[in-house]
Amino acid sequence: MVIREKGRVVITGMGCITPIGLNIGDFWKGLSSGKSGIKPITSFDVENLPVKVAAEVQDFVADNYIDAKVVRRTGRFVHFGIISALEAINSSGLDLSREDLQRIGVVMGTIGDFYQAIPQMDILRARGYRLVDPCLTTKISGHSVASQIGFYLGVKGPNTTVNSACASGSDSLGTAMLHLRSENADVMLAGGTESLINPLMDAMLGRIGALSKEPDPGCACRPFDLNRNGFVTGEGAGIMVLETYEHARKRGAHILAELAGVGWSFDAYNDSAPDAEGQALAMRAAIADAGINTGDIDYINAHGTSTKLNDATETKAIKIVLGNRASEIPISSNKSMTGHIIGAAGTIEAIASVLTINEGVIPPTINYEIPDPDCDLDYVPNVARKAEINVVLSNSFGLGGQNCCLVIRRFEE
Repeated sequence: MVIREKGRVVITGMGCITPIGLNIGDFWKGLSSGKSGIKPITSFDVENLPVKVAAEVQDFVADNYIDAKVVRRTGRFVHFGIISALEAINSSGLDLSREDLQRIGVVMGTIGDFYQAIPQMDILRARGYRLVDPCLTTKISGHSVASQIGFYLGVKGPNTTVNSACASGSDSLGTAMLHLRSENADVMLAGGTESLINPLMDAMLGRIGALSKEPDPGCACRPFDLNRNGFVTGEGAGIMVLETYEHARKRGAHILAELAGVGWSFDAYNDSAPDAEGQALAMRAAIADAGINTGDIDYINAHGTSTKLNDATETKAIKIVLGNRASEIPISSNKSMTGHIIGAAGTIEAIASVLTINEGVIPPTINYEIPDPDCDLDYVPNVARKAEINVVLSNSFGLGGQNCCLVIRRFEE
C-alpha cells in the first residue's frame, strides 16, 4: 500500500447526534453493541399514515447546548449541526484563538427542512404576509446550517452546502477534502445533518413504497435480509474536523485516521432505481484516488438501506469491483440501528468507519435472519466482530443515482 505524502488529509475530530447516542462515545457504545434506535414515532400522530416507526433523536434539548436565541431562529437540523460541530472542534483540540480563521471552512450536506414552510403557507393565505415567520429562511434552508456553524465559530474560510440526496454526507467530506488539497484552507469542518421525520415525508416516501411499513420496530429495518421491505427514516448529524497533514502535524494534533480517497459517479439510469455499474464506478474511483488496490480493503461500511433494490444492487456492485475477494470482506450496515439519516448518513457512517479502525470492532448488521440469494456476502449478522481493520471503503448512494464513496485508512506517518 502506497502512502502519498503530498495532499494528505487527516481526521482529527468528530462529533455526532444520532438516535443511538448524543455524542461519539454513546454512539459507538450503541453501534458496537447492536442497539436499535428505531421505535414507534412519537413526534406526530401516525394513525392515518402508512409508516409507524422511525429512528428519532430522543432526550435532546437544544437549549442545553447552544444560545436560546439561535435555537428560536433556526431549525432542528441546524441545532444538530451546530452541536455536533462543537463536539468535533473540542475533540480535535483545535484552539481557534491561535488559528487563522480565514483558513478554516465549513461544508455541510443536508436537504433542509421544507416541512416547516407548510403551516406558514396557511398563515399567508389566511392572515397575510406580515404574519409569516421572519426567521423561516434560517429554519428551513439547507444553507443555514453551514452558515450558522461559521457564525458560531467565527471561521471565515470556504463555506458551502451540498445536496446529493442520500450521498450528501459523504459528498461533503469529499468536497472538503478537495478544498484542503487545493490549499483553499488548512482545516475544514465537514459533515451532514438532517431532521426529516414528519408527516409529509412519511406520506411521500410511504406512498412510493420506499419506507418499511412494518409496525414492529424490531423488524422494520433489516438490510440484506430476504424479508427486507423498505428503509426507516432517521435523524441526526455527524461532523468531522479534516486538516491537511502538514497543519495537523505542526500543531501536534492527535490524528484519528486518514481520509485517503473519494470517488463520485452518476448512474444516469433511473429516477429511483439504482445501477450496479454506476455504484461500482464510484467505488473504483475512491480506491484509485486513495492509491490503493482492492486487496488492501479490510471492511466495507455499506449503504445498506434495507430496500429490495438497493441491497441487491450494492451487493452486485461490490462483486463487480472486488471480484473473488468480495466474499472474503466483512460488510455491515449501520442503518440497521440508526435508520437512514439521509444527508447525514454518509458522515455518520464515516465516523463509524474511523471508530471501527481504532477500536478493532466491526459493528453488526442487526435484524438479519434469512439470507437472500441475491445478497450472499458476509454482512456481519447481528453480533459485532473483533478484527484488525486498516482500510475501510464507505459507500453512499443517493436516490436518483448520485454516488459518493470514501476510503478511510489507519493513519501512518
